[in-house]
Amino acid sequence: MKKEIQLQLTPQQAYDEVVFQQTVSKKLGVSLQDSKIQARQIKRSIDARGRQVKVNVTAEVFIDEQVPPMLDASKPYQNVSNAEQIIIVGAGPAGMFAALRAIELGVKPILIERGSDVRARRRDLAAINKDHIVNPESNYCFGEGGAGTYSDGKLYTRSKKRGDIRRIMEIFVAHGATEEILVDAHPHIGTNKLPKIVTELRESIIQAGGEVLFNTKVVDFILEDNEMKGVVTHDGEKILGLGVILATGHSARDIYHLLHQKKILIEAKPFALGVRIEHSQNLIDKIQYHCEVDRGPYLPASSYSLVHQSKFKGQQRGVFSFCMCPGGFIVPSATAPGELVVNGMSPSRRDSKFANSGIVVSVELEDLPQYAKHGPLAAMMFQAEVEKKAWISGGSTQTAPAQRMVDFVNRKQSQSLLDTSYQPGLKSVNMHEVLPDFISNRLADGFRAFGNKMKGYFTNESQLIGVESRTSSPVRIPRDKESFEHPIVKRLYPCAEGAGYAGGIVSAAMDGERCAERLIGEYLKK
Repeated sequence: MKKEIQLQLTPQQAYDEVVFQQTVSKKLGVSLQDSKIQARQIKRSIDARGRQVKVNVTAEVFIDEQVPPMLDASKPYQNVSNAEQIIIVGAGPAGMFAALRAIELGVKPILIERGSDVRARRRDLAAINKDHIVNPESNYCFGEGGAGTYSDGKLYTRSKKRGDIRRIMEIFVAHGATEEILVDAHPHIGTNKLPKIVTELRESIIQAGGEVLFNTKVVDFILEDNEMKGVVTHDGEKILGLGVILATGHSARDIYHLLHQKKILIEAKPFALGVRIEHSQNLIDKIQYHCEVDRGPYLPASSYSLVHQSKFKGQQRGVFSFCMCPGGFIVPSATAPGELVVNGMSPSRRDSKFANSGIVVSVELEDLPQYAKHGPLAAMMFQAEVEKKAWISGGSTQTAPAQRMVDFVNRKQSQSLLDTSYQPGLKSVNMHEVLPDFISNRLADGFRAFGNKMKGYFTNESQLIGVESRTSSPVRIPRDKESFEHPIVKRLYPCAEGAGYAGGIVSAAMDGERCAERLIGEYLKK
């Protein structure tokens, strides 16, 4: 017999498997000795609103019957070696899932990645962390797996319109992720585990007859009669296909310049810019879990989500937390020499002593009148200018400008800085001199407001580290709402974060699948 039950449990009951089984048995009034009973959690979320933290669990209970696998983890893909091909530019989640979907639909994907494979990327990450050397082709943003592989690996998304979230999760599980990501309300793989999963995804593509080209940069498009026939790589090779899925991520500025140069329609797009804020994880746990010492052995490192509406010179803008990384690290995410960008990441155990989050301000195009001369590249040029200023402020290295939170709000340069997870190091500066006034004033307003919402959050035992500027693409590549095709250039399918249509691993993966479906459905010979 199988039944589904709803439970509200203590952290120990939810996260200690032996205690969980005993709790379910007791609730059902079934003795473990008298009957064969096995329970399995299928949904789990933490409720920390009260003084006592509870965990809401949906469980399947099997009595006197074998527990079936949660899913079929096999990975059967047909061979498409000799099939017609599509070109996918960018091997992040959008590109990889587009490639797998193309294989399912009987088409050969040619996946082109400017950076290195996921293993080789580690050398480039070590170089930027230790030696402050930025490889513009392989870094925290560029390379196999995309930005998400080495900057957190969170799988939570609110986007339910682009596709089947469960399907994406199951593909990850089939390629090595734990089944926990099917259960948790805010699933997370972790930067230490994602590289192996990304490698498995690539192997599935190759074994099915697809091609994956690393260290291959697209430098031109092949256009005929307003149709995208293919691409030209840095070594002059021309690659042709049914069409091109452009999944280059939000930091491929050269692609935006190329599109603009080729007079392919693109648009300036609002985005958000601010800083990373770093607290001790223990402080955030005390605030969120209402604990006096620590969160104990069962609860995961706590997170938070904050938003505030701030008015400056008559204009109201959102100030909000972005990509919060409990038990995580701040990493240098520049994609070219002469710029400084930070991001956050967490390992699967989320066991760092630090908690960090982007705290950013919405930037609308009307905030940037002096950049209007750049047309569709206006927001991108503003973004680049702030990143260069941050680089100079840090000493023209990857050392990041930083300031304690209360000092920042009081416009007082910090005499000393705290320990940090940011490996290249910090330099004490007045962050108001790094950030534009309409950003820094709203951030100060936001920090005061967040201190009222989370007692203890507004403290000089935390510090701002700048700048957090790659929150989303500052450029949109337009596409038709139904066909996903560029409105002017046929056979061009702008995809995911780099085109302004998705944010995060799961939504990008779903968008990649949909782009592959639309392209193949329209242009594969019937």
